[in-house]
Amino acid sequence: MSQIKIIDTDNDNILELGICGYKNIKRPGFLEKIGWVKERSKEGLKIKTLYSEKDKTQGMVEYIPGEYCWRPVQAGGYLFIHCIFSGFKRSYKNKGYGSLLLDECLKDARKMKTYGVAVVTRKGSFMAGNTLFLKHGFEVADRASPDFELLVKKFKKNAPLPKFNSGWENRLERYKNGLTIIRSDQCPYSVKNVHEISHTADTRFNIKPDVITLANCKDAQESPSAFGTFCIVFNGRIIAEHPISNGRFTNIMNKIYPVSPG
Repeated sequence: MSQIKIIDTDNDNILELGICGYKNIKRPGFLEKIGWVKERSKEGLKIKTLYSEKDKTQGMVEYIPGEYCWRPVQAGGYLFIHCIFSGFKRSYKNKGYGSLLLDECLKDARKMKTYGVAVVTRKGSFMAGNTLFLKHGFEVADRASPDFELLVKKFKKNAPLPKFNSGWENRLERYKNGLTIIRSDQCPYSVKNVHEISHTADTRFNIKPDVITLANCKDAQESPSAFGTFCIVFNGRIIAEHPISNGRFTNIMNKIYPVSPG
């Protein structure tokens, strides 16, 4: 295995290192993510890149002071991890690199004299599971439907626990009519998919979706889904809790809103 190092990703090297697996500026979502990162850096956002001399970028961790987190969570005083992953290539998986990235965040959190570190986890796509964090002494602070867990590693015994924002049903009530797609430039993968989903909703199901791009962390903290930065709501029901493909969207809609032939 080639030499591995952790590099601070900033405005000067983000085009070279890439982000979220993206490096081509023509790829939908990449420039939007860069713009989002530049704005969030004013709020203390940090991104650490796992870099191999042979295979280049092979992972990253993104975190921010908890009061600015893009999840529906109250986590002031903590550092909050948005995402963490390692191993674009299979040979970099299960080698302890996730722990290296997490350690970078924990070191920063201690240096900043925070209460600790918090993160939302779940099983499945687009969000880290809880295994890495439990291994490093994190504990469950709160849960949200259907399978989200808010984990925390406290440095100060008497520090207040972070928690999910309550009032899920009240927030969902805002989207009780029609199709609403809530997204954010925090996740570059959603740009292409949302465009395709919107087209399919219009042409196949004769539904014009309301696409909401979250403008700031406060909007994300008011999301009806614990994922925070993405969900699809149809007539008051969440039908997707994380970014999905156009094919997946079509399959979901065919089951709950079948279109008659002709």
